[in-house]
Amino acid sequence: MEIPHIPVLLEEVKDVFKSIEEGYIVDCTLGYGGHSEALLEQNEHIKLIGCDQDEEALNFSKTRLSRFGKRVNFEHGNFASVIEKYAHLPIRGILADIGVSSLQLDKKERGFAFDSDTLDMRMNPHNPLSAYEVVNHYPQTELEFIFREYGEIHEYHKMASLICATRALKPIESAKELSKLAEKIGGKKSIHPSTLLFQAIRIEVNNELGVLSTLLESIKNAHLEHCLVGIISFHSLEDRIVKQTFKLWSQACICPPEAFRCTCGKNHALGKLLTKKPIEASAKELRKNPRSRSAKLRVFEIKSENGR
Repeated sequence: MEIPHIPVLLEEVKDVFKSIEEGYIVDCTLGYGGHSEALLEQNEHIKLIGCDQDEEALNFSKTRLSRFGKRVNFEHGNFASVIEKYAHLPIRGILADIGVSSLQLDKKERGFAFDSDTLDMRMNPHNPLSAYEVVNHYPQTELEFIFREYGEIHEYHKMASLICATRALKPIESAKELSKLAEKIGGKKSIHPSTLLFQAIRIEVNNELGVLSTLLESIKNAHLEHCLVGIISFHSLEDRIVKQTFKLWSQACICPPEAFRCTCGKNHALGKLLTKKPIEASAKELRKNPRSRSAKLRVFEIKSENGR
């Protein structure tokens, strides 16, 4: 079968989870099964739970991973609740690749690409909110917030004003139209003018930052033991959430900074951070897959409850 997506940091992900000999690995973002297939091949005695909200990707992976039989369980839905659902199992590894797949980007009808004739951007096509609703119905103040906070767009006010002025004449029907508006405003010379705009709208449509925070909170609350957590992010907002969360998980003392001395027992660390700096794509991978250039992998090892 033709593989439509190249998984990023594949060798690095395999290296992170190579020590797991039994139990379950949860692939929170199964996608087209690249990471999961490699882990099932490498870790011969583990079982895997593959979760994805995109039915097209999930069906593809069911076929791709069928040779592993009962070693794989498939879960259709948002990854925010998958850990809570399977917390009763011996979960020894958790992987989340927080990004849009190549197939989603390349398929024009999904509305992620700059030249798409649709304006959608939903990772789960059944979700009610699409990019069309955001672009054509959000008040200007909300658009400004999204562009500033999620896209870190310097000219967020101009961008929101132009969209509102344009849609007042006729609805903005396609990603192609939206991209042309972005080109009028311009932006950083190093990237396409539409990149940050589309990023901001996509994050809003799919609640990406909220879902990531919920996932991390559910991992903390699941009382897991001896579990490796690897999160791959693709932009600074996601990476910041992962970095700050892992830092908090590493802290043994939770006393307030102004405390004269520790009174909490200094035993609150969930485990330890294994990556002081994020793991990034090698030069070899960058030549094969330029889309991996912004991928960052951070890894945390949960020891047990209270880090023991």
